[in-house]
Formats: sequence, structure tokens, C-alpha cells
Amino acid sequence: MNADNFSENLIRNHFYNTTQPRCLWAEKIPALATAVYYARLVNLIVRSSRVARRGRYTSKQWCWDSHFVMQILESVGGTVHISGLKKMARHPGPVVFIANHMSMLDTFLLPGLVLPFRRVTFVIKEGLLDYPAFGWIMKAVKPIAVKRQNPRKDLKTVLSEGQRFLAENCSVIIFPQATRSARFDPATFNTLGVKLARKAGVPVVPVALKTDFQQNGKYIKEMGPVNPQKPVYIQFGDPMVVQGNGQATHRAIVDFIEAKLAAWALPTDGANSVAG
Repeated sequence: MNADNFSENLIRNHFYNTTQPRCLWAEKIPALATAVYYARLVNLIVRSSRVARRGRYTSKQWCWDSHFVMQILESVGGTVHISGLKKMARHPGPVVFIANHMSMLDTFLLPGLVLPFRRVTFVIKEGLLDYPAFGWIMKAVKPIAVKRQNPRKDLKTVLSEGQRFLAENCSVIIFPQATRSARFDPATFNTLGVKLARKAGVPVVPVALKTDFQQNGKYIKEMGPVNPQKPVYIQFGDPMVVQGNGQATHRAIVDFIEAKLAAWALPTDGANSVAG
């Protein structure tokens, strides 16, 4: 399925499940699956960075690249299960997507799931803009970059730039966790996304992610081993209007993510604790 057909399928059906047969060689030789995955991924990033450096990287290209990452994942035996898009797709205006953050796959895959329905950008750590090759792509999609050293300054940046994007009918994806982790800890899941949505007067959409197929690396965090036997799950929740000071909405987002991770048999830390 090419990128355009994939987008059309999402728009029509609002879900996706990998249907191709298992890749037995990848299951038997995990190290080879990792090598093939990164060889293809790096090739894609390098090619797309050349387009970005020439100022020709478009939202459509971003969507295509996101889908191609999914194809790479599936080519080494990975499986993907996407659900919950229907109500988000039908919402007419911009939203703030609030998701847990497990691996670099989150950044790779989410654009291809959201862009068929609406414009979108990310809140990212500023350091991603300096990555070789990948940094050019990030600059081209005009993200909201924060340093993650001064929370007060980051809040000001996200609120000001985020409101500007939302006013221009561009949705925002934010990962409120301090860092990527295979284990979800609500105590480190801050309220930045809820504050932005409340300030801008737009709904939030919770997103639960299980992307430990691509694990965090020991030496290079973005390039850990891949495990084809760990399926990728991405589920979108219904748009929610921020109520009152946002604490109840924040708790509802945490509950949504914890419930989905539990259903996917992924452990969590600090159940029912909520960051302020």
C-alpha cells in the first residue's frame, strides 16, 4: 500500500492493522532485523534531509516519510495497530494531542496518522534540530522547540508559539514526559499540554502509544535494538474540552493512557499519581 492509499484508508476506515505475513527470518535473527531496519531508516532520513535543505520539504512529504517508516517497520516483521481516529477526524478545528513518549518511533509515526486529517506540528526538545540530517527535517516542519532546562521559560514558549499555531488552524502534538521511557510514570507527565489547550480554547486528544518495538539504545538513545515480536499500538482518545483549571482533564488523559497500556500488557509506575 503506497502512502496515498494508506492515507485514503485511514480517512475511510479510521483504523489500521498490519495484515502482511510474519517475517520469520527477522524473528530468528533479531540482530539482522535491527541492522536492516536502521539501514533503511537512515537511508530515508538522508534522502529527505536533502529535500529539506533545499527548502522543498512539504507536509505531504512528511506524511509520505512517516508512512514509509511504517513500511520499514513491517518489512522486518513488526506489526502496527492504529485505532480511535473517528471522533478526532470529525472534529472541525485544531486540537492539542497529548501522548506518552516511548521511543523515537512516536515522532516518526504520528505525522502520518494526523496529517491525512489536519495540519500539525510538534513540541520537541531543541537538541533535535541539531541532529545530523534529521535536524533539517525537523526544522522544515517548523516545530515548537524547548530547551527542557527552564520549565518556566518552556511554558512561556509553548503557550505563546502553541497559541499562534492553533490560531492558524494547525494542531500541536506534545509529549509531557521529561524523557522517552518504555515505562509510563504519571508523576513525570506534566500539565503543559492541558495548559496550552485551556489557554487557546481548543480540545485535547489523548494518545496512548506502545512503541517499544524500537527500544532506546544504551549508547545512542535514538538507536536501540528493534524487537519484531513487540507490536506497535497507537490509540487516539476522543477530543475533550478542558474543564475548570484542567486538573480533571489531565487526570482523564493519564487514566486513558494507563488503561490502554494495561490492556496492551505494558507495566506502569505510580498508578493514579498525577503531576501538577
